[in-house]
Amino acid sequence: MKKLILFAVICSLVTGNWSLTTAQVKVVKELTYNEHTLADTYPYGKTGTREFQWDKIKAGLAEVEKFTLANGETWGVLQNKSNVNGRPPLTLEHNVDEYKVPTDRYDVEQNQSIPLYLANDLKTPDRYGRDGSLIKITGTQGTYVIAKVTGMDGQYLIPAKYVHNIASTAGFAKVVVVDRTNQNISTYEKVGDTWKVRSMNPCTTGAHNPPLQHPTPLGFFVIQNKLEKMQFYVDGTTRIAGYAPYASRFSDGAYMHGVPVNKPHTAIVEFSATLGTIPRSHECVRNAASHAKFIYDNYPTDQALVYVIE
Repeated sequence: MKKLILFAVICSLVTGNWSLTTAQVKVVKELTYNEHTLADTYPYGKTGTREFQWDKIKAGLAEVEKFTLANGETWGVLQNKSNVNGRPPLTLEHNVDEYKVPTDRYDVEQNQSIPLYLANDLKTPDRYGRDGSLIKITGTQGTYVIAKVTGMDGQYLIPAKYVHNIASTAGFAKVVVVDRTNQNISTYEKVGDTWKVRSMNPCTTGAHNPPLQHPTPLGFFVIQNKLEKMQFYVDGTTRIAGYAPYASRFSDGAYMHGVPVNKPHTAIVEFSATLGTIPRSHECVRNAASHAKFIYDNYPTDQALVYVIE
């Protein structure tokens, strides 16, 4: 297979006591999953095209390297699925969105989020962090963790009950990139100094359709847990409608999974014609079943990242 070599982003970061003034990201196409593969640019509809946004993807991989380059760092993931650690307090500046849920000033919903405090006010959160967000832990203060959150400037104090420590300090060598605009998904593995593209596939992301369907959230997340069969409900009820195979969760109710199987059917469905078309799921990222299994088998919990772009 011909290798596509894409070079670099120039970026700068000051982390702790040492500086990263330039970084070069090398990406080589070397697929290990070869089903339903899309080209770099491919036809969509009668006259349109879609693409893999390599510039954004490379920038995201550069951010992973910047965020995880220093040795000896302590990592964590923010967790509050189903408000298991408590619904956070309202932020000082807050609104109510189309889903009739309170949000912070950045439109992050209170539900299933994590309160982020500034050092001068530990009563009212400054903003919310999303479940699944990767953090770099820089210290502690009483019952709070002091941390930097991916995609945010500065440091925040976070109640320790919302933080799950990640044992590995070796950085993150596996990344899944989900593109909401082009409805595609690609996977990466870092080998030496090279990010190798392992798959390029169609997907379907979450729809913005209140009150039940949420868009897939943007940003960096950690794969937190997996379900071989994730049951889902009939909309607006607690009645089981079916299951989605090979589900890897990365943020509150957002999973990467295979084509949903609706009752009374039980057999796994490999592919759906709706994949790669328009957002239509409930926050999740639908894949071909075998691609969902590829991610399920090869992108481990607490060790792999999901980067969702627009």
